Amino acid sequence: MRTFGVEEELLLVDERGIATPVAPSALADAPAGTELRLGAEIQQEMIETQTLPRLATDELLADILEGRTLADTLAQRHGARAIAVAMSPMPLRPHATPDPRYDQMMARYGLTAKGTLVCGCHVHVAIHSREEGVAVLDRIRTWLPVLLALTANSPFTGGVDTGHASYRFVAWHQWQSAGPTDVFGSVEAYDRFERLLVETGVILDKAMLYLDARVSHKQPTVEVRVADVCLDARDTVVLAALVRALVDTAVGEWRSGVAPLPTPSAALRLAEWQAALTGVGGMLPHPVTGREGTAVAALDALLVHTADALESYGDLELVRSGVDRILRSGGGAGRQRAALARRGRMRDVVAEAVAVTHDAGDEGDGRFVA
Repeated sequence: MRTFGVEEELLLVDERGIATPVAPSALADAPAGTELRLGAEIQQEMIETQTLPRLATDELLADILEGRTLADTLAQRHGARAIAVAMSPMPLRPHATPDPRYDQMMARYGLTAKGTLVCGCHVHVAIHSREEGVAVLDRIRTWLPVLLALTANSPFTGGVDTGHASYRFVAWHQWQSAGPTDVFGSVEAYDRFERLLVETGVILDKAMLYLDARVSHKQPTVEVRVADVCLDARDTVVLAALVRALVDTAVGEWRSGVAPLPTPSAALRLAEWQAALTGVGGMLPHPVTGREGTAVAALDALLVHTADALESYGDLELVRSGVDRILRSGGGAGRQRAALARRGRMRDVVAEAVAVTHDAGDEGDGRFVA
């Protein structure tokens, strides 16, 4: 049985729905000794929550909600709320977090560092060795665009509809090392890949390898980083359960001698771009054949591929019902667009986000932003 955990990046907004740089003040108020951790991000308008490693999905959901509540409680002391949207629906001007590393990035990488404010969700799943971790990376890579489609939650930025379900994908991929990878085949090849990228001098260090999935440098986990932060905490749990099931399935294939699919990373990049454009409601190359298909067909294939692993954890029905819920609503992107459609006001999108972020899926009522 594998533990899993989640990191969520949350956006901090004021009473007008505008992103506000209160993270340093909010984090300074964080209580000592809490099990759940909060952290700073590159911009002061963001705050990160981190769950504990968990075995059960109900425990993970409780941690996610507790982390969101803690971040929100601290933000409210400074006139803000913490919301789970992957980009700000309203216009914003980011403020860099004071930190030597971030200072270096701001000086070196121009508007990519200074102007990018995106909120993702990172899922960590325990592995037993780096060999196992690299084998997992090689075998889950074709499924990651499906996870992006499932979690797409950034249709708006700066007060406009981008036409994308996940515009965070577009903004995030301004960074040099973001994206999919080819098959590695061995730990030696993976280490050589990391070393060669760092030795180019274009990135500062291994921490700037912003791959869609990687073997964590800090703990014995595979870290899947492709997803938008999910508006509904229940969707985050669905994502995490699917990632854990993908890891278990990949390990089983590796031990059985099943070779990874040889799909080139360029084709995976196209699949991710399409997933970001239309989310769960559009087209998506099939994760096994690579041919043109629908996101619904790709999700069906993912559920078949992971069914045994999901069943072993008791997560199969939770994930099936969660995927059905996301398909009905259009996920975070669909719910944001529905909020705008009601009255044509972008501030209503933020009000909906406040309510859903902290009510585990309840509909927004517009009370925060009038």
